[in-house]
Amino acid sequence: MLTRPRQYQLIYESLKTQLTAGVYPKGSLLPSENELAGQFQTTRTTVRQALTELVRDGYIERQHGRGSIVRSERQTLGLLSFQGFSEVVAGDHAVRTTFLKPITLQDWPSAFVFPLTDTERALTCLALERIRYADEHPVMLEYTFVPNVGLDDMLTNDLLNGSLFRTLHQRYQLAIIDMQQRLYAVGATARQAAVFGCALHTPLLYMERRYLTSRPGLHVYSQLYCHTDKYAISNGL
Repeated sequence: MLTRPRQYQLIYESLKTQLTAGVYPKGSLLPSENELAGQFQTTRTTVRQALTELVRDGYIERQHGRGSIVRSERQTLGLLSFQGFSEVVAGDHAVRTTFLKPITLQDWPSAFVFPLTDTERALTCLALERIRYADEHPVMLEYTFVPNVGLDDMLTNDLLNGSLFRTLHQRYQLAIIDMQQRLYAVGATARQAAVFGCALHTPLLYMERRYLTSRPGLHVYSQLYCHTDKYAISNGL
């Protein structure tokens, strides 16, 4: 049974759409709570709930005596950068990672997103499945596959500062030097919706990546699902 959105959620979505469309320019004031209550034919309490959500998600800020001000700049995440999540995001946000299961040693998936090299096909791979958080918001569901070139101790040793790329570089002299990626818009599956705490079919940014390494014929591969409604995204520059 589908649950109808609450009134404050409808107000939130309406105001968010107007903000992202530029109806209210950066630095401008939103209408007062009384004005919004009249506009949406509801109570100030309900409007205040919607405004609180907009503050939490970085669209506006509340200033005593002035009201609700459109943020001069929306927070961004450098999710398009080929540098690792920890390296790019941690500079401006608190990052956290949750592994959905331990790192596993396995055969390559039968239907893979990129063609494997002969060297890679002769190897097994290490598979990582984890959720990446920015400021306690789940923003990325990650599936990553690394060719097993003597990396077995990754199964029992923690990553350096939670960073896969740093671990590969410093422990195994396997550096990431470039990236090829493909971007798609997809709708959240039931599992992805549960991970991100969003509705089924919510738009997600899906990325398929092949990272080139310092060893010829060896790549790191990732499939990434990103829920970016709380942030803008960039290449990290």
